[in-house]
Amino acid sequence: MKDRIYLSSPHMSDEGFEMEYVKDAFETNWIAPLGKNVNEFENEFSTIVGSNAAAALSSGTGAIHLALRAAGIGEGDIVFCPTLTFSATANPIIYQNATPVFIDSDFKTWNMCPEALEEAFKKFPEVKAVIVVHLYGLSADMDKIMEICKKHNVVVIEDAAESLGTYYKGKHTGTFGDYGIFSFNGNKIITTSGGGMLVSDNEERIAKVRFWATQSRDPARHYQHSELGFNYRMSNVVAGIGRGQLKVLDKRVTKKREIFNFYKRELSDLEGVEFMPVNEWDYPNFWLSSMTLKGNVRPIDIMEALEKENIESRPIWKPMHIQPYFKKYNFVGTGIAEELFENGVCLPSDTKITDEDLERVVKIIKGLWLD
Repeated sequence: MKDRIYLSSPHMSDEGFEMEYVKDAFETNWIAPLGKNVNEFENEFSTIVGSNAAAALSSGTGAIHLALRAAGIGEGDIVFCPTLTFSATANPIIYQNATPVFIDSDFKTWNMCPEALEEAFKKFPEVKAVIVVHLYGLSADMDKIMEICKKHNVVVIEDAAESLGTYYKGKHTGTFGDYGIFSFNGNKIITTSGGGMLVSDNEERIAKVRFWATQSRDPARHYQHSELGFNYRMSNVVAGIGRGQLKVLDKRVTKKREIFNFYKRELSDLEGVEFMPVNEWDYPNFWLSSMTLKGNVRPIDIMEALEKENIESRPIWKPMHIQPYFKKYNFVGTGIAEELFENGVCLPSDTKITDEDLERVVKIIKGLWLD
C-alpha cells in the first residue's frame, strides 16, 4: 500500500517553533489553565488579523457559542446561518435555545447569497444576528452582506474557521463583523491540536467572554459564581503550539494556493469540471481545493478511485437544511447549496503534499475521463 495522502492534516513547523513555547510552559510549570503563552497568543493573533482584542478558547465551536452569548442571543431569538457549512456553525445557536434560519449560497462565492439574505430579512424581520461563513477559505461578499446587515441593525458574527489568512479587499476575514471566530482544529491551516479564537474590536465584550470561559468565577476568595460559566479556556501548552504555528502561517497559505493552482491548471480542461470561484476582491487561503462536476464522472467516482490508492478526499459540506437534525428549521433560497453538495468534491490539500503526490492525484482523476 502506498503512503497515505491526507485531505488536510496537522503540519508542525520544520524549525520547531512550537516546541520552544511548549518547552517554556513545561519549564515554568505553567501547564494549565493559563499562562504567558495564552496571553501572548491572543496578543499576537490580534496583531496579525487586525482586531483590538482576542480570547483564546478550547474550540471554534466554543468561540461561536460565546459570540452569540456576548451578542445577547437567547431563547427564541432568530439567527440567520448559511446552510452550506459544517454543523459547528449552527450547533451553538441551539445551545443558546435560539432558532436558526438557513440561508442559501450563490455560485459566485459558494457562500451566503446576499439576495437570499435580503429575502430572509423580509420573511423574518425580528432576526437578532447573522452568522457569515467563509467556506473553504473563500471570502463571502462582505460589502453587500454588511450593507444589508447594517440596514437591519443586526449583530454580525463571522465564522472564519476555514479562512485564516484569507483577505477581502486587503482586510482579514473575521474582522468585518462584530465578532470573528477562528479554529485551530487538526485539519485547519494552522493547528493547536484543538482550539479556537474569538476576536472583536469590543474589548469589554472580549473580557466578558474570558470570564464566562473560565467558569464565570467571581473575584472572591471563595469559589463564587454569579453567572453561568463554561470550561472553554485554552490551555497554556496548547497556546504555545499556536504561537509557533503563527510563525509559519504565511508559508501554509502559500502552499495551499500552490496546491489549488496546480489542480486548476491540470484539471480545468476536463469536461464538466469547474473549480471553486475566485473573485477580484478575494485573496483566498484555499484551505481545501474543491471543484464541481457536471457530466458522467461524479464526485463519488473520484472519491472511490482515490481511496483505492490510499488518498483521502471528501464531499462538499451537506447543507444544514437537509440534515436530519436541522431539517425542521426554515430555509431561504433556491437550492444552490444542494447543487454544490451534489456535484462537489474536496481534493487532497495537505500542506505536506509533494509534487509527486499531486501528480499521482491528478493522474488518477484524469484516468476517469479515459475509461
